[in-house]
Amino acid sequence: MFRLILLSLLVASLAVAQSKPLEIYWIDVEGGAATLIVTPGGQSLLADTGNPGNRDAQRIFDVASKTAGLKKIDYVLITHFHGDHVGGAPALAKLIPIDHFLDHGDSVEKDSGGGPVWQAYLAAAGTKRQTLKPGDKVPLKGIDIEIVSAAGHVLQMPMQGAGPNPLCATAQNKELDTSENAQSLGFVLAYSKFRFLSLGDLTWSKEMELACPTNKIGSVTIVQATHHGFYGGFSGAPALYEGVKPQVVIVNNGATKGLRAPAYDTIAKIPGLEAIWQVHLAVGADGGHNTDEKRIANSDRNDPGATLDAGHWIKASIASDGKYTITNTRNNYTETYRSR
Repeated sequence: MFRLILLSLLVASLAVAQSKPLEIYWIDVEGGAATLIVTPGGQSLLADTGNPGNRDAQRIFDVASKTAGLKKIDYVLITHFHGDHVGGAPALAKLIPIDHFLDHGDSVEKDSGGGPVWQAYLAAAGTKRQTLKPGDKVPLKGIDIEIVSAAGHVLQMPMQGAGPNPLCATAQNKELDTSENAQSLGFVLAYSKFRFLSLGDLTWSKEMELACPTNKIGSVTIVQATHHGFYGGFSGAPALYEGVKPQVVIVNNGATKGLRAPAYDTIAKIPGLEAIWQVHLAVGADGGHNTDEKRIANSDRNDPGATLDAGHWIKASIASDGKYTITNTRNNYTETYRSR
């Protein structure tokens, strides 16, 4: 009898876990990046930690603990060692336990201007640090996360569903970037039919290595735009983003950092794109170069200073059948899609 009760409880708990969605939160760190992933089983990965100081760390902690109900973060993945991506790690580590820190290896800017940020990260990570390379997996149960770029290298073997890319015939390339941006630790998350591509601030020539002559990624469901919305033209190679054919692009930008008119046009031209969502209204850009205001988490065209710093975030909730809903927490506006 006891064994039957125990088995029933186990089956019930598994059923509850399977019924929970995968959740992704794009947290507002105003021009940096912080993407929190919570699996159906309750494990977590945070990609990047925003800027130095307490503001961004507190925003991440509030979403992680109060909204997602986390008592700890299993993995913090640092895409690269620029302050707006790794700067919040020391303060966050004081607010919530972090089990593992994942990165691409030593900073290429540790002996120049990036030294203080690098040293602060090392102190926070301590012995919990692990370096990943393309092809490595992050061991989260129920989902698949594969590293596709790291330390200036990209996947050698194409992922399942990848293949020749006809866009390469006329694609433009750019000079190799030697900064931390080109070192970015990028990954693809797969859950049922849903696939999410996040590449940090990976720059143009490295994006091209993922795209040409073979599209090594295949098609994806959601793309998080690199460099806060292809900022400055340093990233956003059309051969990659038109090749992976996302349904949705998420732009974790700041009001004055990130998305601008040429970059927005690059995103908007992606074949089959259904929606663009922005963490911030791009101030100074005309209305034709921001998405529909319903999909902007921090936005007030008439009085930008009133709500641009409110810290609203965007959330995606993904069911096991590939159906997913995106929510703007500023206005609770939602849209539901089905993974192709």
